[in-house]
Amino acid sequence: MYQLTANPKLKNIVLFGPPGVGKGTQAKLLKEKYNLVHISTGDVFRHHIKNKTKLGKLAQWYMDKGNLVPDEVTIKMLKAEVEKNIGSNGFIFDGFPRTELQARALDKFLAEKGEIVNGMVALEVPENILVERLLERGKTSGRPDDQDEAKIRNRFNEYSTKTEILKDYYQAQNKYFGINGVGTIHEITLRLSKIIDNL
Repeated sequence: MYQLTANPKLKNIVLFGPPGVGKGTQAKLLKEKYNLVHISTGDVFRHHIKNKTKLGKLAQWYMDKGNLVPDEVTIKMLKAEVEKNIGSNGFIFDGFPRTELQARALDKFLAEKGEIVNGMVALEVPENILVERLLERGKTSGRPDDQDEAKIRNRFNEYSTKTEILKDYYQAQNKYFGINGVGTIHEITLRLSKIIDNL
C-alpha cells in the first residue's frame, strides 16, 4: 500500500469489464458528466497502429493474435498520456490496468503525484451476450479481432485468466464496485453515477 503525502485532489476511476461490455460508450458519457480525461488503451493503441509507429507495429502483432500487449509497453504509454493531461480534474482509465503489475505501477505512479485510484467500477455482463455483440460490431467496425469467434473467445480467456485477478486486488482496498452491465445506455450510466458520486 502506498502512503500519500498530500490529500488527493483528483477523481481517478478505473472502468472495468470484458471486451464489448460498453466501456467506451460509458466512459465518454462519464467524461462529460464529471469533466474527466478519458484514457482508452484501445484508442491509444489504434492511434499508434494507424500511424505505424514502432509501438503501433508491436501492439498490432499482439492484438492480431488476440493477446494482451506486454505490461512494460502499456505502462510507459499510459504514463505519457497522464503527463499530457496533468492539470485535469481526474482520469477514467478504460482498458488499463489489466494485470496486477499494471495496477501496482498505476498506484505507485499516482502516489508520486499525491493521488490515488478512487475506485474500480466494473460492468458485469454474461459472456455469450458479449460474443454476440462483438460479432455484430465486427460487421461494421472493420476490426478483424471482432470478426472471428475463436479470437473473441481467446480474448475472454485472456480476460478471465489475467484480468479478473484485479477484482481481488481492488477488493482488498475496498475499491471494487460491480454493477449490472445489461440495460439501456442511460440505465447503465445512472448505475455508474451512483457509485462515482460517492467515491
